[in-house]
Amino acid sequence: MPENRQPGDGQPSEIQKTYSGQSEKHEVAVLGGGSFGTAMAKVLTENGHRVHFWMRDEAQARELSEKGTNSRYMPGVTLSGDLCPTTDFADAVAQVDTVFVAIPSKAFRDVIRSHAGAFRPGQIVVSLTKGIERDGFKLMSEILQEEIPKTRIGVLSGPNLAAEIVNRELTATVIAAKVPEVRRTVQALLGCEYFRVYANVDVYGVELAGALKNIYAIVSGMASALELGENARAMLMTRSLAEMSRFAVSLGANPMTFMGLAGIGDLVVTCTSAKSRNYRVGYAVGRGDRLEDAVAELGQVAEGIHTLLLVKEKAEEVGIYMPLVRGLYDILYGGASIKAVISSLMTAVQNSDVEFILPRTLTGQA
Repeated sequence: MPENRQPGDGQPSEIQKTYSGQSEKHEVAVLGGGSFGTAMAKVLTENGHRVHFWMRDEAQARELSEKGTNSRYMPGVTLSGDLCPTTDFADAVAQVDTVFVAIPSKAFRDVIRSHAGAFRPGQIVVSLTKGIERDGFKLMSEILQEEIPKTRIGVLSGPNLAAEIVNRELTATVIAAKVPEVRRTVQALLGCEYFRVYANVDVYGVELAGALKNIYAIVSGMASALELGENARAMLMTRSLAEMSRFAVSLGANPMTFMGLAGIGDLVVTCTSAKSRNYRVGYAVGRGDRLEDAVAELGQVAEGIHTLLLVKEKAEEVGIYMPLVRGLYDILYGGASIKAVISSLMTAVQNSDVEFILPRTLTGQA
Protein backbone atom coordinates (compact mmCIF):
# COMPACT_ATOMS: atom_id res chain seq x y z
CA MET A 1 0.00 0.00 0.00
CA PRO A 2 1.45 3.42 -0.93
CA GLU A 3 2.67 5.48 1.99
CA ASN A 4 0.14 8.25 1.40
CA ARG A 5 -2.84 5.92 1.42
CA GLN A 6 -4.39 4.59 4.60
CA PRO A 7 -7.01 1.85 5.01
CA GLY A 8 -10.51 3.29 4.73
CA ASP A 9 -9.52 6.54 2.99
CA GLY A 10 -11.88 5.84 0.12
CA GLN A 11 -9.33 5.57 -2.71
CA PRO A 12 -9.32 2.32 -4.75
CA SER A 13 -5.88 0.83 -5.32
CA GLU A 14 -4.63 -0.45 -8.67
CA ILE A 15 -4.83 -3.98 -7.28
CA GLN A 16 -8.52 -3.41 -6.49
CA LYS A 17 -9.20 -2.21 -10.00
CA THR A 18 -7.44 -5.21 -11.47
CA TYR A 19 -9.08 -7.68 -9.08
CA SER A 20 -12.62 -6.48 -9.70
CA GLY A 21 -11.98 -6.58 -13.42
CA GLN A 22 -14.31 -3.67 -13.95
CA SER A 23 -13.54 -1.04 -16.54
CA GLU A 24 -17.27 -0.33 -16.90
CA LYS A 25 -18.99 1.88 -14.37
CA HIS A 26 -22.35 0.66 -13.06
CA GLU A 27 -25.12 2.51 -11.28
CA VAL A 28 -26.36 0.73 -8.16
CA ALA A 29 -28.57 1.62 -5.20
CA VAL A 30 -28.09 0.95 -1.50
CA LEU A 31 -31.22 1.33 0.61
CA GLY A 32 -30.69 1.94 4.32
CA GLY A 33 -28.13 4.20 5.99
CA GLY A 34 -27.05 1.93 8.85
CA SER A 35 -23.59 0.46 9.40
CA PHE A 36 -23.78 -2.36 6.88
CA GLY A 37 -25.46 -0.30 4.20
CA THR A 38 -22.67 2.24 4.65
CA ALA A 39 -20.02 -0.46 4.38
CA MET A 40 -21.49 -1.80 1.13
CA ALA A 41 -21.80 1.69 -0.31
CA LYS A 42 -18.12 2.22 0.44
CA VAL A 43 -17.08 -1.03 -1.26
CA LEU A 44 -19.16 -0.21 -4.33
CA THR A 45 -17.87 3.36 -4.74
CA GLU A 46 -14.28 2.23 -4.27
CA ASN A 47 -14.88 -0.36 -7.00
CA GLY A 48 -15.68 2.55 -9.31
CA HIS A 49 -19.47 2.47 -9.35
CA ARG A 50 -21.99 5.26 -8.87
CA VAL A 51 -23.99 4.55 -5.72
CA HIS A 52 -27.42 6.05 -5.08
CA PHE A 53 -27.52 5.79 -1.29
CA TRP A 54 -31.05 6.13 0.11
CA MET A 55 -31.70 6.92 3.75
CA ARG A 56 -34.75 8.19 5.60
CA ASP A 57 -33.02 10.86 7.66
CA GLU A 58 -32.49 14.08 5.71
CA ALA A 59 -29.80 15.33 8.10
CA GLN A 60 -27.91 12.06 7.70
CA ALA A 61 -28.08 12.30 3.92
CA ARG A 62 -26.93 15.93 4.02
CA GLU A 63 -23.96 15.08 6.24
CA LEU A 64 -22.92 12.30 3.88
CA SER A 65 -23.28 14.59 0.87
CA GLU A 66 -21.37 17.50 2.40
CA LYS A 67 -18.73 15.73 4.50
CA GLY A 68 -18.64 12.17 3.19
CA THR A 69 -19.33 10.85 6.69
CA ASN A 70 -22.07 8.92 8.46
CA SER A 71 -21.11 9.78 12.02
CA ARG A 72 -24.04 8.05 13.67
CA TYR A 73 -23.20 4.59 12.36
CA MET A 74 -19.62 4.84 11.09
CA PRO A 75 -17.76 7.52 13.07
CA GLY A 76 -14.27 8.26 11.78
CA VAL A 77 -14.92 6.75 8.33
CA THR A 78 -14.95 8.86 5.18
CA LEU A 79 -16.69 7.79 1.98
CA SER A 80 -15.63 9.19 -1.36
CA GLY A 81 -16.04 8.33 -5.02
CA ASP A 82 -19.27 8.71 -6.95
CA LEU A 83 -21.72 8.64 -4.05
CA CYS A 84 -25.19 10.15 -4.33
CA PRO A 85 -26.93 10.33 -0.93
CA THR A 86 -30.67 10.91 -1.22
CA THR A 87 -33.98 10.71 0.62
CA ASP A 88 -35.85 10.19 -2.67
CA PHE A 89 -36.47 6.43 -2.81
CA ALA A 90 -38.01 6.34 -6.27
CA ASP A 91 -35.21 8.39 -7.78
CA ALA A 92 -32.53 6.14 -6.28
CA VAL A 93 -34.11 2.91 -7.52
CA ALA A 94 -35.19 4.17 -10.94
CA GLN A 95 -31.63 4.79 -12.14
CA VAL A 96 -30.09 1.39 -11.41
CA ASP A 97 -30.12 -2.26 -12.44
CA THR A 98 -29.04 -3.61 -9.03
CA VAL A 99 -30.44 -2.66 -5.61
CA PHE A 100 -28.94 -3.66 -2.25
CA VAL A 101 -31.46 -3.49 0.63
CA ALA A 102 -30.10 -2.88 4.15
CA ILE A 103 -33.32 -1.85 5.87
CA PRO A 104 -33.89 -3.22 9.42
CA SER A 105 -36.21 -6.22 9.49
CA LYS A 106 -38.91 -4.48 11.51
CA ALA A 107 -39.38 -1.84 8.81
CA PHE A 108 -38.41 -3.99 5.82
CA ARG A 109 -41.86 -4.90 4.47
CA ASP A 110 -43.41 -1.49 5.13
CA VAL A 111 -40.66 0.31 3.22
CA ILE A 112 -40.63 -2.11 0.28
CA ARG A 113 -44.43 -2.20 0.06
CA SER A 114 -44.68 1.59 0.20
CA HIS A 115 -42.25 1.92 -2.70
CA ALA A 116 -43.02 -1.26 -4.66
CA GLY A 117 -43.94 0.75 -7.73
CA ALA A 118 -40.41 2.16 -7.93
CA PHE A 119 -38.92 -1.23 -8.83
CA ARG A 120 -38.72 -2.43 -12.43
CA PRO A 121 -39.33 -5.95 -13.70
CA GLY A 122 -36.02 -7.80 -14.00
CA GLN A 123 -34.14 -5.56 -11.57
CA ILE A 124 -31.74 -7.40 -9.29
CA VAL A 125 -32.69 -6.83 -5.64
CA VAL A 126 -30.34 -8.20 -2.97
CA SER A 127 -31.23 -8.31 0.71
CA LEU A 128 -28.45 -7.48 3.18
CA THR A 129 -30.76 -7.73 6.21
CA LYS A 130 -30.45 -10.57 8.73
CA GLY A 131 -33.80 -10.95 10.41
CA ILE A 132 -37.23 -12.56 10.46
CA GLU A 133 -40.71 -11.07 10.21
CA ARG A 134 -43.12 -12.21 12.89
CA ASP A 135 -46.21 -12.77 10.74
CA GLY A 136 -45.71 -16.08 9.00
CA PHE A 137 -42.05 -16.39 10.04
CA LYS A 138 -40.99 -14.72 6.79
CA LEU A 139 -37.39 -14.05 5.76
CA MET A 140 -36.49 -10.87 3.89
CA SER A 141 -36.18 -12.63 0.53
CA GLU A 142 -39.70 -13.97 0.98
CA ILE A 143 -40.95 -10.45 1.66
CA LEU A 144 -39.26 -9.24 -1.52
CA GLN A 145 -40.82 -12.10 -3.47
CA GLU A 146 -44.26 -11.18 -2.18
CA GLU A 147 -43.99 -7.42 -2.59
CA ILE A 148 -41.93 -7.09 -5.79
CA PRO A 149 -42.30 -10.51 -7.47
CA LYS A 150 -41.13 -9.41 -10.92
CA THR A 151 -37.62 -8.60 -9.70
CA ARG A 152 -34.73 -11.07 -9.47
CA ILE A 153 -33.89 -11.66 -5.84
CA GLY A 154 -30.72 -12.58 -3.95
CA VAL A 155 -29.38 -12.62 -0.40
CA LEU A 156 -25.95 -11.54 0.86
CA SER A 157 -24.73 -13.02 4.14
CA GLY A 158 -21.60 -14.21 5.93
CA PRO A 159 -19.01 -13.19 8.54
CA ASN A 160 -19.20 -9.54 7.57
CA LEU A 161 -18.48 -7.11 10.39
CA ALA A 162 -19.08 -3.68 8.88
CA ALA A 163 -16.35 -2.05 10.97
CA GLU A 164 -13.74 -4.29 9.37
CA ILE A 165 -15.07 -3.98 5.85
CA VAL A 166 -14.81 -0.18 5.87
CA ASN A 167 -11.18 -0.52 6.94
CA ARG A 168 -10.51 -2.92 4.05
CA GLU A 169 -9.73 -5.87 6.26
CA LEU A 170 -9.92 -9.21 4.45
CA THR A 171 -13.52 -10.41 4.33
CA ALA A 172 -15.54 -13.05 2.49
CA THR A 173 -19.28 -13.20 1.93
CA VAL A 174 -21.89 -15.34 0.17
CA ILE A 175 -24.37 -14.30 -2.50
CA ALA A 176 -27.25 -16.75 -2.64
CA ALA A 177 -29.64 -16.65 -5.59
CA LYS A 178 -31.46 -19.09 -7.81
CA VAL A 179 -30.65 -17.13 -10.97
CA PRO A 180 -27.00 -17.47 -12.09
CA GLU A 181 -26.89 -13.93 -13.49
CA VAL A 182 -27.78 -12.51 -10.08
CA ARG A 183 -24.86 -14.36 -8.48
CA ARG A 184 -22.43 -13.31 -11.20
CA THR A 185 -23.53 -9.68 -11.13
CA VAL A 186 -23.11 -9.32 -7.37
CA GLN A 187 -19.73 -11.04 -7.48
CA ALA A 188 -18.59 -8.61 -10.16
CA LEU A 189 -19.93 -5.52 -8.39
CA LEU A 190 -18.55 -6.25 -4.92
CA GLY A 191 -15.46 -8.39 -5.48
CA CYS A 192 -12.15 -6.66 -4.81
CA GLU A 193 -8.78 -7.28 -3.20
CA TYR A 194 -10.19 -7.40 0.34
CA PHE A 195 -13.82 -8.46 -0.26
CA ARG A 196 -14.30 -11.96 -1.68
CA VAL A 197 -17.76 -13.04 -2.84
CA TYR A 198 -18.66 -16.74 -2.99
CA ALA A 199 -21.86 -18.16 -4.51
CA ASN A 200 -24.63 -20.43 -3.25
CA VAL A 201 -28.06 -21.44 -4.55
CA ASP A 202 -29.59 -22.18 -1.11
CA VAL A 203 -31.26 -18.80 -0.57
CA TYR A 204 -33.35 -19.96 2.37
CA GLY A 205 -30.47 -21.65 4.19
CA VAL A 206 -28.03 -18.78 3.74
CA GLU A 207 -30.58 -16.24 4.89
CA LEU A 208 -31.86 -18.27 7.84
CA ALA A 209 -28.30 -18.94 9.03
CA GLY A 210 -27.65 -15.20 9.06
CA ALA A 211 -30.69 -14.62 11.27
CA LEU A 212 -30.19 -17.55 13.65
CA LYS A 213 -26.55 -16.90 14.51
CA ASN A 214 -27.50 -13.61 16.21
CA ILE A 215 -29.24 -15.56 18.96
CA TYR A 216 -26.12 -17.56 19.76
CA ALA A 217 -23.90 -14.48 19.68
CA ILE A 218 -25.91 -13.17 22.64
CA VAL A 219 -25.31 -16.43 24.52
CA SER A 220 -21.60 -16.27 23.71
CA GLY A 221 -21.35 -12.68 24.92
CA MET A 222 -22.86 -13.73 28.24
CA ALA A 223 -20.41 -16.60 28.54
CA SER A 224 -17.50 -14.21 28.00
CA ALA A 225 -18.79 -11.77 30.61
CA LEU A 226 -18.98 -14.60 33.12
CA GLU A 227 -15.44 -15.67 32.18
CA LEU A 228 -16.39 -19.22 31.36
CA GLY A 229 -13.43 -21.24 30.09
CA GLU A 230 -12.42 -21.61 26.46
CA ASN A 231 -13.59 -25.22 26.48
CA ALA A 232 -17.07 -24.11 27.54
CA ARG A 233 -17.22 -21.41 24.88
CA ALA A 234 -16.12 -23.89 22.21
CA MET A 235 -18.86 -26.25 23.36
CA LEU A 236 -21.42 -23.47 23.18
CA MET A 237 -20.47 -22.55 19.62
CA THR A 238 -20.47 -26.10 18.31
CA ARG A 239 -23.77 -26.95 19.98
CA SER A 240 -25.12 -23.67 18.58
CA LEU A 241 -24.16 -24.83 15.09
CA ALA A 242 -25.86 -28.17 15.67
CA GLU A 243 -28.99 -26.49 16.97
CA MET A 244 -29.34 -23.87 14.25
CA SER A 245 -28.69 -26.36 11.44
CA ARG A 246 -31.20 -28.84 12.92
CA PHE A 247 -33.83 -26.12 12.99
CA ALA A 248 -33.06 -24.77 9.50
CA VAL A 249 -32.97 -28.16 7.81
CA SER A 250 -36.36 -29.00 9.32
CA LEU A 251 -37.68 -25.94 7.45
CA GLY A 252 -36.09 -26.91 4.13
CA ALA A 253 -32.51 -25.56 4.18
CA ASN A 254 -29.54 -27.50 2.83
CA PRO A 255 -27.41 -28.81 5.74
CA MET A 256 -24.20 -28.20 3.78
CA THR A 257 -24.87 -24.46 3.81
CA PHE A 258 -24.06 -24.46 7.53
CA MET A 259 -20.55 -25.77 6.87
CA GLY A 260 -19.72 -22.62 4.91
CA LEU A 261 -19.33 -18.88 5.42
CA ALA A 262 -23.02 -18.18 5.99
CA GLY A 263 -23.18 -20.87 8.67
CA ILE A 264 -20.12 -21.63 10.74
CA GLY A 265 -18.22 -18.61 9.39
CA ASP A 266 -20.82 -16.08 10.48
CA LEU A 267 -21.44 -17.94 13.74
CA VAL A 268 -17.78 -17.85 14.76
CA VAL A 269 -17.26 -14.14 14.13
CA THR A 270 -20.44 -13.03 15.88
CA CYS A 271 -19.77 -15.33 18.85
CA THR A 272 -16.21 -14.13 19.40
CA SER A 273 -16.01 -10.47 18.39
CA ALA A 274 -16.78 -7.44 20.53
CA LYS A 275 -17.58 -5.70 17.23
CA SER A 276 -20.74 -7.83 17.00
CA ARG A 277 -23.80 -5.94 18.24
CA ASN A 278 -25.48 -9.09 19.52
CA TYR A 279 -22.33 -10.24 21.32
CA ARG A 280 -22.10 -6.84 23.04
CA VAL A 281 -25.70 -7.03 24.22
CA GLY A 282 -25.05 -10.50 25.63
CA TYR A 283 -21.87 -9.33 27.32
CA ALA A 284 -23.66 -6.42 28.96
CA VAL A 285 -26.44 -8.66 30.26
CA GLY A 286 -23.87 -11.17 31.45
CA ARG A 287 -22.17 -8.54 33.57
CA GLY A 288 -25.48 -7.65 35.20
CA ASP A 289 -27.08 -4.96 33.03
CA ARG A 290 -30.80 -5.06 32.31
CA LEU A 291 -31.66 -6.08 28.75
CA GLU A 292 -33.36 -2.72 28.11
CA ASP A 293 -30.27 -0.83 29.27
CA ALA A 294 -27.94 -3.00 27.20
CA VAL A 295 -29.95 -2.35 24.04
CA ALA A 296 -30.17 1.38 24.78
CA GLU A 297 -26.42 1.62 25.34
CA LEU A 298 -25.78 -0.12 22.04
CA GLY A 299 -27.75 2.52 20.15
CA GLN A 300 -28.25 0.22 17.16
CA VAL A 301 -30.45 -2.73 16.28
CA ALA A 302 -29.48 -6.08 17.83
CA GLU A 303 -31.56 -8.38 15.64
CA GLY A 304 -30.97 -11.39 17.89
CA ILE A 305 -33.34 -10.09 20.58
CA HIS A 306 -36.23 -9.97 18.12
CA THR A 307 -35.22 -13.21 16.39
CA LEU A 308 -35.05 -15.14 19.68
CA LEU A 309 -38.75 -14.67 20.35
CA LEU A 310 -39.75 -15.73 16.84
CA VAL A 311 -37.49 -18.78 16.72
CA LYS A 312 -38.59 -20.01 20.15
CA GLU A 313 -42.21 -19.74 19.06
CA LYS A 314 -41.54 -21.49 15.73
CA ALA A 315 -39.46 -24.27 17.32
CA GLU A 316 -42.26 -25.06 19.74
CA GLU A 317 -44.80 -24.97 16.92
CA VAL A 318 -42.92 -27.49 14.74
CA GLY A 319 -41.44 -29.52 17.61
CA ILE A 320 -37.71 -28.82 17.14
CA TYR A 321 -35.52 -29.26 20.21
CA MET A 322 -33.52 -26.06 20.79
CA PRO A 323 -32.13 -25.98 24.35
CA LEU A 324 -29.96 -22.89 23.82
CA VAL A 325 -32.83 -20.87 22.40
CA ARG A 326 -35.02 -21.96 25.29
CA GLY A 327 -32.22 -21.27 27.76
CA LEU A 328 -31.54 -17.76 26.43
CA TYR A 329 -35.25 -16.99 26.57
CA ASP A 330 -35.33 -18.11 30.20
CA ILE A 331 -32.29 -15.93 30.98
CA LEU A 332 -33.67 -12.78 29.36
CA TYR A 333 -37.30 -13.14 30.33
CA GLY A 334 -37.48 -15.72 33.10
CA GLY A 335 -34.65 -14.86 35.45
CA ALA A 336 -32.53 -17.97 34.78
CA SER A 337 -28.70 -17.75 34.82
CA ILE A 338 -26.27 -18.59 32.04
CA LYS A 339 -24.58 -21.06 34.37
CA ALA A 340 -27.88 -22.86 34.83
CA VAL A 341 -28.25 -23.12 31.05
CA ILE A 342 -24.74 -24.54 30.72
CA SER A 343 -25.47 -26.96 33.52
CA SER A 344 -28.58 -28.19 31.73
CA LEU A 345 -26.49 -28.90 28.62
CA MET A 346 -23.99 -30.85 30.71
CA THR A 347 -26.72 -33.03 32.20
CA ALA A 348 -28.61 -33.66 28.95
CA VAL A 349 -28.51 -37.05 27.26
CA GLN A 350 -25.24 -37.47 25.33
CA ASN A 351 -26.09 -38.32 21.75
CA SER A 352 -24.89 -37.29 18.29
CA ASP A 353 -21.96 -34.88 18.11
CA VAL A 354 -22.68 -33.80 14.52
CA GLU A 355 -26.18 -33.42 13.19
CA PHE A 356 -27.38 -35.77 10.42
CA ILE A 357 -24.61 -38.40 10.94
CA LEU A 358 -26.17 -40.95 13.26
CA PRO A 359 -29.33 -42.70 12.09
CA ARG A 360 -32.41 -40.78 13.20
CA THR A 361 -33.50 -43.56 15.53
CA LEU A 362 -30.19 -43.27 17.40
CA THR A 363 -30.15 -39.52 17.80
CA GLY A 364 -31.89 -38.12 20.82
CA GLN A 365 -32.58 -34.57 21.78
CA ALA A 366 -29.15 -33.31 22.81
